[in-house]
Amino acid sequence: MKNNHMNVTIKRILLYLFGLFFLSLGVSFSIQAAFGVSPVSSLAYALSLASGFSVGLMTIVANILFVIVQIILSKKLEVKEFCVQLIILLLFGFFMDASLFLIQLFPTPETIFMRIVFLIISLFVVAFGLLGYFTAKFPLMPYDALTYVISERFKLKFGKAKITSDLLNVFVAGAICLIFNHSFGAVGIGTLIAAYFIGKILGLLMRHFQACLQHWVFIDHAGQTEKSTLNNQIEEQESTNVQL
Repeated sequence: MKNNHMNVTIKRILLYLFGLFFLSLGVSFSIQAAFGVSPVSSLAYALSLASGFSVGLMTIVANILFVIVQIILSKKLEVKEFCVQLIILLLFGFFMDASLFLIQLFPTPETIFMRIVFLIISLFVVAFGLLGYFTAKFPLMPYDALTYVISERFKLKFGKAKITSDLLNVFVAGAICLIFNHSFGAVGIGTLIAAYFIGKILGLLMRHFQACLQHWVFIDHAGQTEKSTLNNQIEEQESTNVQL
C-alpha cells in the first residue's frame, strides 16, 4: 500500500510539473505572437515591460501581490498555505524564463500569418498545461486561489468570480502599460481570444483525456484504485466542467 501511495504521489508531481511547464510555454508562445497575453499573465508581462526585468521575476512579483490581495479579502493568513504558494510561484517564475528562452531560440514570427500560428499554438499548449495542472490536484497557484477567495468573499459563482478577476487583472495591466509604455503592450486581441478559447479548449481536453490521466495516476500495478481519491477527482472534474 505504501508503494502504491508513493507511485501515485510521484505521478501527481510529474503531472503537476508538466502542467506548470506547458502553461509557461504557452504563455511564452503568446508573448512571441505579440497579440496580447492571456489575462492570468497580463499583469506579470505588463510589469516586465514597464520595469525591464524578466517575465519570470515579474511573474513572482505579480503572484505575491495576488497572495496579499487574498489575505486582505479573506482576512486571514495561513502560513503553511502561503509557503506552499510561494514555492509554486517561484517554480513557475523559473519555468517562465526558461520557456521564453527556449522559444526565443526560434526565429521571431514577423508575418501576421506566423503570429496567428503562434497564438493558436499558445491556446492549445496553455490548455494542455492546465489539464495536467488541474488533474494533479495539488495546491493552486495564487491567481487561481484568489479567484476562489473572490468567489467566497463576495458570494459569487466561480464563473463570475473568474471573469471578475480576469477583468481586474487586464485593466491593471493595461493601465500600467499605458502609463509606462504609452501602449497597451500586454493587452490586445490575443488577450480576448485567450480568455474565451482557452476555457473551451480545456473543457474539450478534459472530456476526452482527463479520465485517462486520472486512471494513470490513481491506479496501482495490481489494478486497485484509490477509490476515495478518484471519486473526489471525478466530482471536482464535473464541477470544473460546469464552470467552464
